[in-house]
Amino acid sequence: MKMEIRNTTVMTEFILLGLTQSRDLQLLIFVLVLVFYLIVLPGNFLIILTIVSDPGLSAPLYFFLGNLAFLDASYSFIVAPRMLMDFFSERKVISYPGCITQLFFLHFLGVGEMFLLVFMALDRYIAICRPLHYSAIMKPRVCYAFMGALFLGSFAHAFVQVALILHLPFCGSNQLDNFFCDAPQVVQLACTDTLLVEVLIVSNNGLLILLCFLGLLASYAVILFHLKGCSSAGKRKAVSTCTTHIIIVFLMFGPAIFIYTRPFRTFSADKVVSLFHTVIFPLLNPVIYTLRNQEVKASMKRLLNRHMTS
Repeated sequence: MKMEIRNTTVMTEFILLGLTQSRDLQLLIFVLVLVFYLIVLPGNFLIILTIVSDPGLSAPLYFFLGNLAFLDASYSFIVAPRMLMDFFSERKVISYPGCITQLFFLHFLGVGEMFLLVFMALDRYIAICRPLHYSAIMKPRVCYAFMGALFLGSFAHAFVQVALILHLPFCGSNQLDNFFCDAPQVVQLACTDTLLVEVLIVSNNGLLILLCFLGLLASYAVILFHLKGCSSAGKRKAVSTCTTHIIIVFLMFGPAIFIYTRPFRTFSADKVVSLFHTVIFPLLNPVIYTLRNQEVKASMKRLLNRHMTS
């Protein structure tokens, strides 16, 4: 819908074309995503509850893991609930303010997760490569300062994304060829030359993603190299933790690199990659870590047993 005000066209809503036009495929995706959410989403909240309720999990590593589960659970509420409802709507409409709000929180929480993975890598580096200085460096106030910096940096990044889009005029088609609002699709609908905006957004997103990704890979390479001289028991535990972190890094950064580090052009794989990036992988990240962490699993079992017996 568009309103004409003094010869200026103001976009008031966007039409989402969704994942697919096939009703059978829509129903299949709806069932799969809903079942996935009903199983995995409670697991993320259980991770948070376990870490908060167990004094034995007060180390910075578990503090960051609890925050990762919180950010990922929050991120999963931005796209998936609306996508599930839209499967039953003939006309999938999102208001312009709603679209901008969704875009803001996608980047706010998404970049927050990236920064958190960087902090988790820094925590593992200090714990493994500088163990004698670990307790002196990774104090509670330092962890809280990291989280404060995380939210400030994430807000600044998301604000820039929104600011670059808000001034664009929209006077043509209002159909977004996706199931949610994101910068690449919205910018393509603007009825002006968007080359500069595209370059700024790709530079903002792509440079940040690549720097974090390469920095994380380099840090874990240094950690794994350092582990060559450790004892076998400690080495196995540390390698297991680092391997889990590396898996999460690839799950998160792989789709992000595909989406945000290239020109705003439509590819056939965009929607599938976006589905995994915004719906599936965020909820899997904390679960993958927990399944490979014996302390968290043991604490989770004690918590469940305690509540079942009571």
